[in-house]
Amino acid sequence: MTDAIIQVEGLSKRYILGQQQGGAGYRTLREGLADAVKAPWRGWSRKNVPDETADFWALRDVSFEVGRGEVVGIIGRNGAGKSTLLKILSRITEPTEGTIKLRGRVASLLEVGTGFHPELTGRENIFLNGAILGMSRVEIKARFDEIVDFAEVEQFLDTPVKRYSSGMYVRLAFAVAAHLEPEILIVDEVLAVGDVEFQKKCLGKMQQVAEGQGRTVFFVSHNMAAIHQLCSRALLMSRGRLVQSGKPLEVVDAYLHAAAESGFNGGKRFEESIWLTDAQTLNAAGEATNRFTHREPIHLRLDCTAARQVAGANIGIVLKDGKDRVVFRSEEDLAALLPPDTDAPPTFHYQGTIPGELLVPGRYLVTLFIHVPLVRMLFLAEDSLVVNIIDAGSRAAMYEGKADYGCVFVDCHWQIALSER
Repeated sequence: MTDAIIQVEGLSKRYILGQQQGGAGYRTLREGLADAVKAPWRGWSRKNVPDETADFWALRDVSFEVGRGEVVGIIGRNGAGKSTLLKILSRITEPTEGTIKLRGRVASLLEVGTGFHPELTGRENIFLNGAILGMSRVEIKARFDEIVDFAEVEQFLDTPVKRYSSGMYVRLAFAVAAHLEPEILIVDEVLAVGDVEFQKKCLGKMQQVAEGQGRTVFFVSHNMAAIHQLCSRALLMSRGRLVQSGKPLEVVDAYLHAAAESGFNGGKRFEESIWLTDAQTLNAAGEATNRFTHREPIHLRLDCTAARQVAGANIGIVLKDGKDRVVFRSEEDLAALLPPDTDAPPTFHYQGTIPGELLVPGRYLVTLFIHVPLVRMLFLAEDSLVVNIIDAGSRAAMYEGKADYGCVFVDCHWQIALSER
């Protein structure tokens, strides 16, 4: 690539599991002296007992180049190394091996609140972030109104950001990162925190930044539609390695195929209350499979752990097609299913059924979630299961892959009704 703005060669990142590291937090002299008085032999015993450690390679020999003005999407399952890669590109953490060359200013949005000082107001943080990017106060003021308008936080502009909701944090952080004209914009899947309308607004801004202003966008997303819509190229990560780079359509298809073979991806806990530990799709005989005919019902078995009850919690699924279009959503109140509070987290199984003779043949993604509707998310496993609907004989089969015919085939039980003359 002749005009590479990002060059990564042989990048690897190793973590030492179980090692006593300073990353656990800084300690004051007073704390150290207090510990010495309370337990004078503790330090000696720790030094003379070897730690049980193990190497974990979050990234392994990753190499690629990104051209100026490219929009590159990174996809892969949880633990694939996507976020570690972005943290290294953003200079938040250092690589163990390999080299990185960045030709331009970098703005990153990796976690809620990244780069913000919680005690400062929204207004002050805008100027702080601009200064970090090397912009003058005059340059920041020229874009200030546009940033505030995009973030929709004008009413809270002079409030310390520690009082912001996660949605407000994300709106302001993205607005600052996108409007202060970095040559490279790096965005993690933190945009999932925002509401649907703001996500669309962000995707539109990223497209404008890349196409209209010629800047490079590098982002992680579980939204396959966004990968198709925005990206000129996609990278597929698996177990810390870059396994494929190419056209978004081809890379997404490879990702979905791999996901279909590997099963439940674990998901993300937003709090330690209720979460899923496993999920499977079963046929009528109770056998685990991800291949069904158009006529077969699909049985979902979800293994759930509840450390405590949460009032109003629902469990549910969202089914999307291979182009990330939502086919349907279904959820159920968990209140009657959860066992009473107990010291040991209880486990139970939840079962649901997608009826047969519904889905047009093709590949579908199942997102599983537990939430308190319109209040907060407790657990989310995006695209955690893949279902393949196959059929060579039904009327629905002829419409496979035909977008104009939708994703469901409904039998309306047509009858001939002869009118009397």
